[in-house]
Amino acid sequence: MGIEEKLPSGVLLTSVEKLVNWTRKSSFWPATFGLACCAMELISIGGPRHDLARFGMERASATPRQADLMIVAGRVSQKMAPVLRQIYDQMGEPKWVISMGVCASSGGMFNNYAIVQGVDHIVPVDIYLPGCPPRPEMLLDSILKLHDKIQNMKLGANREKQITELEQARLRRLPLLPSLQAPAGRAEAEQ
Repeated sequence: MGIEEKLPSGVLLTSVEKLVNWTRKSSFWPATFGLACCAMELISIGGPRHDLARFGMERASATPRQADLMIVAGRVSQKMAPVLRQIYDQMGEPKWVISMGVCASSGGMFNNYAIVQGVDHIVPVDIYLPGCPPRPEMLLDSILKLHDKIQNMKLGANREKQITELEQARLRRLPLLPSLQAPAGRAEAEQ
């Protein structure tokens, strides 16, 4: 029983925005950037147990010009940072980044001059995946969360409006100025 049997007279209506977002999320071509032990977990999602091909991602692109998802797995050294940025710049638009593991997300236990303290200092990150190393199931979950994010993304002029609204919402959440913080009596009453 397919979808064509549930539709009245075989007609399906949708918006261009939803169709474009559906095709984008259903055909990721990842550029894998395995730098340390997290790369072993990243490699295992291509195998039969986790089967990344279910999500249209069976082609791990060795060339950045054909990739639209960068998965940074492991610690990024200062020497590797320019290479990572160059590969990101060569990827076509739209592009997304998953930071896999605690070392890629925040430098991990390597708090020294040789390791970049978070890949977000080099490229914009869409999804942070914690763990040392994170399990393949966690990576699959983060890919599905990225699918949801892409499916609900706006296009064109609506995209600019959505970005502005999200940034304003984030700014309202953070107490940047003392005048934006809740009064002490009110904060205690809410608890």
